[in-house]
Amino acid sequence: MEQNFWEEYIAPARIFGNLYFVGTRPASTHLIDTGDGLIVIDAGFPEALPQVLENIRTIGFDPSDIKIILLSHGHYDHAGAALELSRITGAQIYLGAPDLKMVNGEEDSSLAELFDVKFTQLFTPDVLLGDRDRVALGNTDILCLLTPGHTDGTLSFFFDVTDGEKTYRAGMFGGAGTNTLTKEFLTSHGLPYSKRDEFLNSVRRLEDERVEIFLGNHVENNDTEGKLKRQAAGETDAFLAPSEWLEFLRSRRERLKKVMEGDRK
Repeated sequence: MEQNFWEEYIAPARIFGNLYFVGTRPASTHLIDTGDGLIVIDAGFPEALPQVLENIRTIGFDPSDIKIILLSHGHYDHAGAALELSRITGAQIYLGAPDLKMVNGEEDSSLAELFDVKFTQLFTPDVLLGDRDRVALGNTDILCLLTPGHTDGTLSFFFDVTDGEKTYRAGMFGGAGTNTLTKEFLTSHGLPYSKRDEFLNSVRRLEDERVEIFLGNHVENNDTEGKLKRQAAGETDAFLAPSEWLEFLRSRRERLKKVMEGDRK
């Protein structure tokens, strides 16, 4: 892979309470310290795994304490390192059931080709999740909503994070990208245009969720890097932005509208 992920470095840091950012600029990875083991949300690229592991050590945790690898969806940039991370740590892999075909080789739809690589570390998840399933470990209970559109098995996550007497609800839209909804993509992959309706329905559903700390599975979704810099400069509540969730969801609707307008060009 051409891209040098060490040049895409973002210093790992606490977001709030028991929630941390340990990922890279191309693809986010979050860590939750449940008090009874660690949960990692998205494994990232295989090429970036050494950096992610080092990031986890840098903030004072041992990767061997990872118990659960929770994947937002089956694309290469989020699930590509899952198998190796599981081998290293013994952690179980959790994935939305409809995306099984993307990671076990049944279907070539992981988008690895976009990065000029092949998805060779195929796997069968330990746990397949459905809509409204919960992932619980220690002090953490994660609500998983099936929000198809970007992929069939995209999961969005909601859970409480606590620091002292303060508790806030964190949330992540697991598949906010519209790149898989363009005319070119749908046509070339033999997919129906109804995928766009699925995406919009997912956005509408997510608007009903209360989110005070908005997490992105790509840093540009929620300006992760900018917030980390503000936090390092002394703004302790940089990630606390209750209005940002709905603003982002509205932007996704507008983004898809522009994609659909492009059909006529």
